[in-house]
Amino acid sequence: YMKLFDSELKVMAVLWREGDSTAKHISDVLGSETGWNVNTTYTDIKKCIKKGAIERREPNFLCHALVSKARIQAAETDELIEKIYDGSADMLFASLLDRKRLSGEQIRRQYADLSQDFAALPFADALEKARALAHKYYACYPFLLQLSVLYWNHYMLAETEEERRLLLQEAVGWCDRIVENCSDVGVCSDAVVLRAGLHLQLGQAAEAIEALEPSADPSRLAGQDGVLLVQAYQLSGDTEKARSYAQAKYYVDLMNLVGDAILSLSLNENDIGYCEETIRRITGILELYHLETLHPNTAAQFYFQSAIVYAANGREEEAFAALHRFEKCVNRLLEAEHAQLHGDEYFHRLDTWIDCLPLGSMAPRDKSFIPQSMRVSMAHPAFGALKENVEFQRIVHRLTEGASHVKD
Repeated sequence: YMKLFDSELKVMAVLWREGDSTAKHISDVLGSETGWNVNTTYTDIKKCIKKGAIERREPNFLCHALVSKARIQAAETDELIEKIYDGSADMLFASLLDRKRLSGEQIRRQYADLSQDFAALPFADALEKARALAHKYYACYPFLLQLSVLYWNHYMLAETEEERRLLLQEAVGWCDRIVENCSDVGVCSDAVVLRAGLHLQLGQAAEAIEALEPSADPSRLAGQDGVLLVQAYQLSGDTEKARSYAQAKYYVDLMNLVGDAILSLSLNENDIGYCEETIRRITGILELYHLETLHPNTAAQFYFQSAIVYAANGREEEAFAALHRFEKCVNRLLEAEHAQLHGDEYFHRLDTWIDCLPLGSMAPRDKSFIPQSMRVSMAHPAFGALKENVEFQRIVHRLTEGASHVKD
């Protein structure tokens, strides 16, 4: 192993850059670059000759490099790995990757840019940009998590079923990496849930159950952590933080209640009596909390599932009433300049919580995807008996063209 010190490496750098050079030329170059005098340069040239890095040729004290830059770089790297990283090249690589991190705001900007790319660019071009960023920030686990979310929200744009499956598997691989390597418990927990959702999308129910069953048990004490945290804030005298967190929890629990009702309608589609009572109760909650305005996406999902239940049970009039409400919520999303998460006069303490979300207030997909999603949604088999109905055709046309206008 040939150890060259910094001053000697400066001499070698001239030879690697310019080829064989006289000692005088090297002295002139380093005098200009570093301010060295002639004696200093000649001393280092002689040291390099003694170490076997330079061969002196005549006439005119011509210097020829005997070792390549790549060889010295490899030797220096080996020494660094041995001295600092206990001989582990993987540890060095991980350390280098770990230096490339993004702030929360940078992650949001990157996600927003990529989401717009998927809306505006050819799918392959947008995907190439996403993969390049994944490679660049492979150890920035919060960003890798949001790239997985991005894939889940845009994989359906791929041309073939095989391509869509491979994209979902790629996102699963990112989640695996996060769970195995990330030290942030919150990011890891989100990755576990996201991975389970991706498994479901891939039709791998067993894998999703294995991941979620231990932590999703309603009887576990973990379900009380939010209440305990609010009480802890209050006991510590931080009343404002207690109020803010309690309201955010209240808001999330409300959205989860509606989400659970949507699942219940799907699972109990053939029990029209139970579904009607569910629809009556949840519709009352939507109206009481103004959720069509506060969170039109959640309200739209509920009305859509209600329409499916009614249509599947031959209740055409009620199905159309639910579809009209669904259409009104979709309009709110389309007409908003930017689809953003927000509070209202009642939920007026959400700003701090929203700011802490990985994507802040922005939607996971550009709203230009809504008409495309509507084409898929309105082709649901439950609406088969309505396809020839003129009013149903009008609703489909308005939704898929993104030009619906329903008055309150």
